[in-house]
Amino acid sequence: MKRKDQAAIIKQMSDQEVTLQLILTQLIILSMSIIGSVILFESFWDGWIQQFNLNMNQWIWFGILPGLMVLLIDYVLMYSLPERMYDDGGINVKVFQNRSIQGIIGITFLVAFSEEMLFRGVLHTEFGYITASLLFAVMHSRYLTKIVLFISVLFVSFFIGYMFEITGSLIVTITAHFIIDLVLAFWIRFGKWGGLNE
Repeated sequence: MKRKDQAAIIKQMSDQEVTLQLILTQLIILSMSIIGSVILFESFWDGWIQQFNLNMNQWIWFGILPGLMVLLIDYVLMYSLPERMYDDGGINVKVFQNRSIQGIIGITFLVAFSEEMLFRGVLHTEFGYITASLLFAVMHSRYLTKIVLFISVLFVSFFIGYMFEITGSLIVTITAHFIIDLVLAFWIRFGKWGGLNE
């Protein structure tokens, strides 16, 4: 499907329909991570327990601070470049523009949790850093025709993957991913794009 066709379909869909599609996609990703871990892990529970370790220093230095660093880079780019270079076809605006604070928190946490479970928890653990990071970037196919968005998601994927490589902690990567998505969603809801009617 061409990007213009996708954008036209998104415009025809209601906010609720786009949100439902996003949630279903995330539940599929979460299911894939569970199925993948059953098949690939030597021990299902031990495999997950080892990855959900919490070290406060690591959580701050490799979870919170990297998330804030990515946001700083994103904000510099978003305020320096034309808005069209950051347009994802209207999906993020449809999902977050009219959403409640609780809804934004819930959706961004689901996205961070499910994607990190699959891409870091299963794919990174079993197939390595580069494979998981590339697959994460390719999954965001709607960004492939937008060079700024694609480079951004590729950078974030490798950057968060590197945090997992250092710590082996999904709490760290889920935190970084959640901070990035949450703040950008609030930015869409209340900030620069909050007044758009797409």
